[in-house]
Amino acid sequence: MSKILFVMTGADHWTLADGTEHPTGFWAEEVVVPYEAFAEAGHEVVVATPGGVVPTVDEGSLAPEYNGGPEGAGKTAAALASIEEIKHPIGLDDVDLDAYDAVFYPGGHGPMEDLAVDPVSGRLLVDALDSGKLVAVVCHGPAALLAATRPDGTNAFAGYEAAAFTNAEEAQGGLADRAAWLLETRLTDAGVNVVAGEPWAPKVVVDRNLVTGQNPASSAPLAAEVVARLA
Repeated sequence: MSKILFVMTGADHWTLADGTEHPTGFWAEEVVVPYEAFAEAGHEVVVATPGGVVPTVDEGSLAPEYNGGPEGAGKTAAALASIEEIKHPIGLDDVDLDAYDAVFYPGGHGPMEDLAVDPVSGRLLVDALDSGKLVAVVCHGPAALLAATRPDGTNAFAGYEAAAFTNAEEAQGGLADRAAWLLETRLTDAGVNVVAGEPWAPKVVVDRNLVTGQNPASSAPLAAEVVARLA
């Protein structure tokens, strides 16, 4: 059995270019699907957030249209409510990285607000990468990679191939024109080689000990990759 650190956003909004706050948080599928896969494989999950705040779900991610209909939406909501670890997160400052075999960052727009600029999360990611621990990140979760800078200012993930929510998907989702910045662009500027798949289709990229997924549909194959690599 391995121990996996779930690092989740503590934000409940995303500040847009005009200063308005777009309600958000974490995306339900990107938490429920990996959590269930990890638990079924016998792994222990610990949730951590900035300040130890209880994370907020993006209510949009519980809508029927994103869960295959009303029945699926009900199952996702019930599964999310059953995850006790989400109700009792630890603070990022209290994380002992040596106790974990892997770290996982789900998405939702929340990470664009806090984890993208969180120095504690950034140092955790640098240390995890350098120690060879498995680092798995999906959808908007790769925003956290932007805070993973070394003392000389370079990004620890520069030169790595990665999947992340694309500019095309942000545009099709209707927020690109209102965003203060776009994830694919910012990662590219940091030196990360973003490998974009078809919008909304599953896409997982593995580069050394970094495993990344492009969008919510990538949650299941990413989780399967993590389980396989921890076996």
